[in-house]
Amino acid sequence: MNNEQRRENILSYLQTSEVPTSATTFAKMFSVTRQIIVADIALLRAFGHPIRAEHKGYVLEKLESNEIIKRVVVKHGNEELKDELYSIVDNGGRVIDVIVEHSVYGTISAELNLSSRYDVDEFTNKITVLGANPLSLLTQGQHIHTIAVKDEQSFVRIINKLNDLKILVEYA
Repeated sequence: MNNEQRRENILSYLQTSEVPTSATTFAKMFSVTRQIIVADIALLRAFGHPIRAEHKGYVLEKLESNEIIKRVVVKHGNEELKDELYSIVDNGGRVIDVIVEHSVYGTISAELNLSSRYDVDEFTNKITVLGANPLSLLTQGQHIHTIAVKDEQSFVRIINKLNDLKILVEYA
C-alpha cells in the first residue's frame, strides 16, 4: 500500500466510524509509525477534509447538508481577533478551526467550532480570563481558518469583509 492509498483508507475509516480513532490505532492498522499517521492527518486536513482531534483520537467533522468547506489565510494582531471572527459568523460562516504553520513545530491546529456571536464572545472571553494567547501569536499573526458555509455567496461576503478589515492574505 502506498502513502496515498493509506490516506484514502484513513479517510474512509473516519467516514464510517462513530468513535474517535487514535493515531496509534491507525499506525497498528497500517504497520507504520504514529508519526506517519500524524503527518497523513495533517495532509488530509490540508486538502480540506474536516478532521478534528479529540482527546481519544481523530474524528471526521460531520457537515450539515450542502455545507461547503473553504479556507482563508489572515494576518492580524490580537486587537482584530473579535472583528475577524464576527466577520465570518455574521456572514453565514462557521469557523471550524485555526491552523498555524510554525517553522519549528510544523502544522498546529485547534478546533474552534464557532457559529455565532455568542460563541465568539465565549471564546474571546476565555482567552482574556485565562490570560492565554491565540495560536497566531506563534506566527506573527498569520493563521488559517477552515470555514463551513452554506453557499458561495456567504463565502464572498466573508472574503469581502475580511478584505475590508485589511487582514485577508489569501483564500481557497
